[in-house]
Amino acid sequence: MLGLLYRAADRIRRRRYAQDHGRIGEDMAHRFLRARGCTVVARNYRTLSGSGEIDLVAWDGRKLAFIEVKTRGSQEFGAPESAVDAQKRERVRQAARDYARRAEIPWPDTRFDIVSIVLDRPARIEWLRDAF
Repeated sequence: MLGLLYRAADRIRRRRYAQDHGRIGEDMAHRFLRARGCTVVARNYRTLSGSGEIDLVAWDGRKLAFIEVKTRGSQEFGAPESAVDAQKRERVRQAARDYARRAEIPWPDTRFDIVSIVLDRPARIEWLRDAF
């Protein structure tokens, strides 16, 4: 029953936010990670200075994962994860340091993941653990 509600919500979002691949992808990634046993504790976390943002923060077992979600309508311009360049990784690291400090999480208990989504029918989702 819950799956049916999620699919209906996906259809509504796709119509309402047809061009907002990022929002659709983050919603899909959130459900994908929850279905695999992760506990999502934050979405779109931003530092107070605005110097960085983390799409999703989730516990995966004993590790706190800082997750960058990349979504594309197709793979015409390459894999979504290829868009996570050095500058983006550094901004995510800055935000992650801030989050870990505030939550008092030891740095060795963290990692950086990427969830790559291609919005084909059906959507293709790939979870890259320890991506950077």
